Amino acid sequence: MSGGGVDARLLVLIPIFEDWAAAGLLLADLDRALGDRNLRAAVWLVDDGSMAPAPRSLGARPYQALESISVLALRRNLGHQRAIAIGLAAAHVQFRPTAVVVMDGDGEDAPDDVPRLVDALRANGGVTIVFAERMRRTESAMFKAFYAAYRWGHLLLTGIAVRVGNFSIVPAVQLDRIVVVSELWNHYSAAVFQAKLPHETIPANRRPRLTGESRMRFTDLVLHGLRALSVYSELIGVRLLVFTVVMAAVLTVVFLTVLGLSTSPAAVAVTGLIALLLCQTLASTVAFVFLVLHGRSQPLFIPNRDYPHFVRDLTSLS
Repeated sequence: MSGGGVDARLLVLIPIFEDWAAAGLLLADLDRALGDRNLRAAVWLVDDGSMAPAPRSLGARPYQALESISVLALRRNLGHQRAIAIGLAAAHVQFRPTAVVVMDGDGEDAPDDVPRLVDALRANGGVTIVFAERMRRTESAMFKAFYAAYRWGHLLLTGIAVRVGNFSIVPAVQLDRIVVVSELWNHYSAAVFQAKLPHETIPANRRPRLTGESRMRFTDLVLHGLRALSVYSELIGVRLLVFTVVMAAVLTVVFLTVLGLSTSPAAVAVTGLIALLLCQTLASTVAFVFLVLHGRSQPLFIPNRDYPHFVRDLTSLS
């Protein structure tokens, strides 16, 4: 491990909810992947309000590359995005890493890609967040179809393509910035993009889960997508407003043209109905924009300031 490099004090942050069996397999795989590249790291398992405590056996194995394994226990279940927010803020204050790897605990983020993230961070001088861009997924056809629809909807509403998830490495200089971004409370990667923090990607394939079944239901996936979109609420509001104004101009021309060509009761009724719907849409869009702007004037969650309210304790397993 290099004395002053990005891996000098490397931390791997893994949110976990009840999935301790998968976490055990992941830690063994991560220890091998890091050891093969002569890397060392500490691991924080962010216990997102699990009913079953972390088994002590997770830290009792003869790891070679994992210097320590700790559990950051949260007071309640928050969801993996908010667990990541709390974990990053706590790590910034209590661990002071040179870089943090964020990865899921089910094994779908391949440990073999962690050294690749470290290499990419070294290549950019340790100043740019590096995300693993998903090149291939392993979920069901229905999940892939809904995910594709979400990606198109996200692009249409925000103009930003969805290419990454949580799997990434954050250098200390950017960790210091992300922990004061209030949007981190809703969605990690969207917060990075919204805050305009420097970032890049490397290609990576998703693996199948190591064991068990995902606890994320369809409603959880929908909520996850809505939280990502909520980060861009101001941008979405402005884009909707511009779209509505443009459509209003186009339909006004159509309205006047139809009235000029035909004065039949049916034509007048149809164009009047279109005009009414357009006015309602415009009013709703304007109201949405002002509600978003008003919300920005209210007190916001600041991860670096507010995370202690959600942390029960930090316990070392090894």
